[in-house]
Amino acid sequence: MENAINITVKSHYIPERSNPVKPYYFFAYHIKIVNKGSSSAQLLSRYWHITDGQGNTEDIHGPGVIGKTPKLAPGESFEYTSFCPLPTPMGFMEGSFRMVDEQGQEFDAKIESFRLVAPQVLN
Repeated sequence: MENAINITVKSHYIPERSNPVKPYYFFAYHIKIVNKGSSSAQLLSRYWHITDGQGNTEDIHGPGVIGKTPKLAPGESFEYTSFCPLPTPMGFMEGSFRMVDEQGQEFDAKIESFRLVAPQVLN
């Protein structure tokens, strides 16, 4: 079932919430979860592995996403935006959503690694 859950991510830098002098860099990421399977699945919890530009890592575990545990019927999708502050202008995030199918079987829907990059890093 985990292959039936498709997750896409778009991230962007929020300069008005950042302060490079501190240093504090604020990023938003938009997640879209699509159930491409033939049965319903519900999101139970999230896991994030965050790596900053200096190689420091942090693991985040928590219930649901943005306070919700969406149940997706076949073909349905759920989208949300959340945020990640970093002490460096570049980093990476990856992780998984713990899901449960109609039979009560839990599985992890993998979230591939994506970059968090402030535009000034690319110049």
